Amino acid sequence: MHILRIADVIRGVPARVLTTTARGATEGVLSPQTLERQVLGFTVDSRHVSDDQIFVALPGQTHDGHEFLGQAFKAGALGALVSRIPQQPLPANRLLFLVADTLQALQTLASAWRASHSVTVVGVTGSVGKTTVKEAIAHALGSLGETSILKSEANLNTEIGLPLELLRLDGRHRVAVLEMGMYQPGDIALLSAIAKPQIGVVTNVQSNHLERTGSIERTARGKSELVQALPPDGLAVLNGDDPLVQPMRYASSARTTFYGTTLRFDFVALETVGRGRHGFATRIVHGGRGLAVDCPTPGTHNALNLLPAAAVAHHLGIPWTDIGGALSTFRMESRARFLPGPKGSSILDDRYNASPASMIAALQLLSEEPGRHLALLGEMLELGQAEETEHRRVGRAAAATDLLILIGARTRWIADEAVERGLPQERVLVARDNEQAAALARDFLGPGDTLLVKGSRGLRLEEVVGALASA
Repeated sequence: MHILRIADVIRGVPARVLTTTARGATEGVLSPQTLERQVLGFTVDSRHVSDDQIFVALPGQTHDGHEFLGQAFKAGALGALVSRIPQQPLPANRLLFLVADTLQALQTLASAWRASHSVTVVGVTGSVGKTTVKEAIAHALGSLGETSILKSEANLNTEIGLPLELLRLDGRHRVAVLEMGMYQPGDIALLSAIAKPQIGVVTNVQSNHLERTGSIERTARGKSELVQALPPDGLAVLNGDDPLVQPMRYASSARTTFYGTTLRFDFVALETVGRGRHGFATRIVHGGRGLAVDCPTPGTHNALNLLPAAAVAHHLGIPWTDIGGALSTFRMESRARFLPGPKGSSILDDRYNASPASMIAALQLLSEEPGRHLALLGEMLELGQAEETEHRRVGRAAAATDLLILIGARTRWIADEAVERGLPQERVLVARDNEQAAALARDFLGPGDTLLVKGSRGLRLEEVVGALASA
């Protein structure tokens, strides 16, 4: 239950307060009862408004939130943040908070609300793995009590989503674990200014979306904005295995702890053994103490994702054995799923999207399954000048498969590298479209085989999965 009140909204955001009437909107004189009325949340989507929420009318490239005020009020919104007085008829006795910029008002209100709470904020950023690490941290803190932890829902990690998450804070919360995404440098600095994190986690810096950032160095600078924002008594938790993350220790006045896969780091994952769809086992070592963790989340790459969770939980005083017990029950619901395929085979459906790191992680998971391994891979987009290098990196990992089916012009580099690394040329097939790719896979698949399907979202590889899963 939110304890934000109308009075808190007015204090947090300087605004003209208007009240809707049958004839339009007039300056409102708010009664003490109205000022004390609770706000049960904020939303920017008029399709999902609940009673007593405040609707934030954001401008957009295709739609303007002001056009949907009537729909929001009809659904039960008690008020709305607006930047202009609406012309359309609205239900009477609703509140309008008139501001110059609704997004800025949302951010200002979230920042004020966060500042009014004594809560430890953990910010998590990185090119890949943010969501998994965020979930693992929240899970590792489970002994604090479920109602004590606020975590970002789904991937609400933007200049809109993060303020909405902060506005869910209430007096029960002791820790907020917030994912922070980056479209371009400067984004994470803004999010950090709103959330004021005391702990910052950087998972890695990869070549995703270089068409937006321009270079991997600019991507790294953007990610480092999180640790730059930490206070001197804070903690930066950095992936020591990543050469672009390591130097971030010099960008922060906070204490730094490193995690990785060699004993020179503070938190280390050793002896990791993959069990395919059934998860993995690993040993986490810190300060001479070890934890045996048998994690049901598939993918040995997730052993690295458990380490920042252990580091944050340890820093916040969770007993070492409790951390191990929590991480042994951590199961991350991922977009990847195993489906029955034709002729007794299995399909590893991971086609939602693709980056070099996630491609390689999916190929590693494929290799842990019994039987023959097939990979149906689509090209990766938004890699900018790194596209050949990164496709070749995927090709080196794909060389271990028994059959490779490729879609998209950029996959020629995957093919070249896989063949150079030993995959026979006749086991590399290029499909002209999704229909042919599905047909090629169906011809080769047999009992006990596993087929990985993965590629950029724009390739619509769900058509391949649908054709094979129904075969």
